[in-house]
Amino acid sequence: MQIAVIGQSVFGLEVYKELRKEGHTIVGVFTIPDKDGKADPLGAEAEKDGVNVFKFPRWRLKGKGIPEVVQVYKATGAELNVMPFCSQFIPMEVIDHPAHGSIIYHPSLLPRHRGASAINWTLIHGDKKGGFTVFWADDGLDTGPILLQRECDVEPDDTVNTIYKRFLFPEGVKGTVDAVRLIAAGNAPKIVQPEEGATYEGIQKKDNAKIDWNQSAQVLHNWIRGNDKVPGAWAEVDGQKVTFYGSSLLDSGATAIGQPLEIPGASQPGLVSKAGLMLFGNDGKALLVKNLQFEDGKMIAAARYFSSGSCASVELTEEEKAFAEQMRGVWKSILTNVDAIEDSTDFFKSGAASMDVVRLVEEVKLRASGCQLQNEDVYMNTTFQDFIQMCVRKLRGEDDEEELVVDYKNINNMTIRMPHQLFINGEFVDAEGGKTYKTINPTDGTAICDVSLAQASDVDRAVAAAKEAFEEGEWGKINPRDRGRLLYKLADLMEEHQEELATIESMDSGAVYTLALKTHVGMSIQTFRYFAGWCDKIQGCTIPINQARPNRNLTFTKKEPIGVCAIVIPWNYPLMMLAWKTAACLAAGNTVVLKPAQVTPLTAMKFAELAARAGFPKGVINILPGSGALVGQRLSDHPDVRKLGFTGSTEIGKHIMKSCAVSNVKKVSLELGGKSPLIIFSDCDMDKAVRMGLSAVFFNKGENCIAAGRLFVEENIHDQYVKRVVEEVKKMKIGDPLDRSTDHGPQNHKAHLDKLVEYCQTGVREGATLVCGGKQVSRPGFFFEPTIFTDVQDHMFIAIEESFGPVMILSKFKSGDVDEVLRRANATEYGLASGVFTRDISKALYVSEKLNAGTVFVNTYNKTDVAAPFGGFKQSGFGKDLGKTYNKTKTLL
Repeated sequence: MQIAVIGQSVFGLEVYKELRKEGHTIVGVFTIPDKDGKADPLGAEAEKDGVNVFKFPRWRLKGKGIPEVVQVYKATGAELNVMPFCSQFIPMEVIDHPAHGSIIYHPSLLPRHRGASAINWTLIHGDKKGGFTVFWADDGLDTGPILLQRECDVEPDDTVNTIYKRFLFPEGVKGTVDAVRLIAAGNAPKIVQPEEGATYEGIQKKDNAKIDWNQSAQVLHNWIRGNDKVPGAWAEVDGQKVTFYGSSLLDSGATAIGQPLEIPGASQPGLVSKAGLMLFGNDGKALLVKNLQFEDGKMIAAARYFSSGSCASVELTEEEKAFAEQMRGVWKSILTNVDAIEDSTDFFKSGAASMDVVRLVEEVKLRASGCQLQNEDVYMNTTFQDFIQMCVRKLRGEDDEEELVVDYKNINNMTIRMPHQLFINGEFVDAEGGKTYKTINPTDGTAICDVSLAQASDVDRAVAAAKEAFEEGEWGKINPRDRGRLLYKLADLMEEHQEELATIESMDSGAVYTLALKTHVGMSIQTFRYFAGWCDKIQGCTIPINQARPNRNLTFTKKEPIGVCAIVIPWNYPLMMLAWKTAACLAAGNTVVLKPAQVTPLTAMKFAELAARAGFPKGVINILPGSGALVGQRLSDHPDVRKLGFTGSTEIGKHIMKSCAVSNVKKVSLELGGKSPLIIFSDCDMDKAVRMGLSAVFFNKGENCIAAGRLFVEENIHDQYVKRVVEEVKKMKIGDPLDRSTDHGPQNHKAHLDKLVEYCQTGVREGATLVCGGKQVSRPGFFFEPTIFTDVQDHMFIAIEESFGPVMILSKFKSGDVDEVLRRANATEYGLASGVFTRDISKALYVSEKLNAGTVFVNTYNKTDVAAPFGGFKQSGFGKDLGKTYNKTKTLL
């Protein structure tokens, strides 16, 4: 079709581009006149394409079409008018002229919210559903027949900006193009708008955006977010007009420690805290505001209200001065009407617009990759001096502003902050459609918070970001030593926040806090430091070849990063498994898309925050909480993923390996199931064998990939050994993992608890002797008693299958029959770990050589180290984590 596009803005531009891709002929673009010498994006793009562009300041005068304008329009020969974000009044003789009429996009579900401020009123009214309508244009009252509608959920903290970016913009462009397809096919409906439910609230302006404080917190929140960012909800504070941005409704009972701020008309003073400005409704409930803007246009973080004018200037180094001069040139190229850029030059008062903000942010990225600038930073630092000071602080890592995340006061005697969104391309973002799920605290079964639930499209976004960061971004250009420096900085930040990380790990996974602090977090920090040291030591080699003479040919090898690595980790060691897999990938120069276990996502999200603060470029690290069936499968299938690392069950590992092969033959490393044998000979150190045997089984509640799945005890010490371990098990304190005296916390999640109960019932049915435990503890949460079985025969289910829980499986073997016990120990398809206790060094070496497992512990257990390669044989997987890895390695510890 021949189409006239009548509209403006980036939205109009995207509709225009998509219509051209569809093969339609754009006979004319009608947009608004240039502002301050700058063309609207729609008009600028069309001019590049050689399309006729018209910039009429108005189409009609005193309600009638201007003849000259109408004549120019009619001369284009348009068969359809498409009006994306048209802000001008178009006369009906133009609207009705084309053979197919005119369609217009409107950002509400008509007939609700007719008028120019539809998105604002959707939020102000607290609508649960929002969306857009493409309708047949009328005389400007938004009452024409409906052609197409699409709706979305309105999230509790949505603003005009978030709902527009998430749904109304991308889906609106698609919907407008879909409407044109329907018209071209002759299938476009014309549904008369009902009058029932029709509303028309009028345009929202600054004058009528003043806050009425005598309302509930929910209504105040809706008013502020519904006016964010234009026109901006405001109130008088300290004698001046202050505008509020970035509102979040707080949970009931939320508390804050902060400095009181008197607000005329409010039911009680606000509180300026580290998180922002807490405000209160007349119902006593609270909301939190992130940013404030004053009458002079200056925007600040609300948390800095009382210190906004006291920030000392940073003394610039010579390198920073050079950067400042570069940016002065960028400002001059944007603000062409300004003679010279002084320190006091204001970006916006000098004529800059929103598109200029985008350009400025991108210019900074080109010149200083370590400066993770957001559009909002420009709005909050409008003068050149403030802008440079802000950039320098970010480059130095001194910018301590954090995204608003879920706060928990007085958990483990500290305030912990937990991001809960997806982390894609350096930003915390909602999942497609705003989908979330609740992550559960296994200690009491209550929800900790809502976590974004990644969808397939989110996986595609994350992989695309990782691919771009690898192929085009700074990460691919950075030298290995600087890469190592970033890893060291990340390890330092993890150490700085180790108590917070351990608390989150305990809450989300049930790990005992002291163990989480030492192992879950402690070994994670060690892992990043270890691999940081490898960054500049990854070397190739030279190879002698037969054809070296007479031309003196030289052959050499170079080890290069592979590209985008997908990582899928389990729930038993959420942070440590992330570290084991991620640190090596990053050290080698790869980029990462990681899926944490759905039931334990929170330390991974906190890790993402720390990585951003460490200065990792955008797209290098991406974290996607979500289901394995959807996110894990999409990563396995994705053609741009070059390697996948997985830790989990053998069954899922086989499926992943098949998907990786079928998709693009991507490399795979797998750490899968285990049924690790531990052989205890009568000549052992009994005290040590008892102590380490308990650790081998009950460490981390038995949720341990290398846990001793079956103990073989020589018959002449069997009864004594059983008596000793039962005595010790009965001393274990079961309880709150945050209690420092607790030995045994809750199992990770309800489904796993139920599986353990069924596992023990099966053992009893098959005839094994249940010495102690075997059932759920009678208290809230997912607690399971430490369990001991004896008289376990080789054919039994519990002798063959892994419990992955606190269940000790004991079997006898005949005194002196070393080869027979080895045969029984190796009679499994698993080969992850194993152990032997004996004072006879010859026997220890013989047994360790014959045991078919990737790791053999001798007179100890669970003593892994970041420098020792770790991985399994047989159906326990292949590939190694940690250390300097070889194709096949057996580690003796």
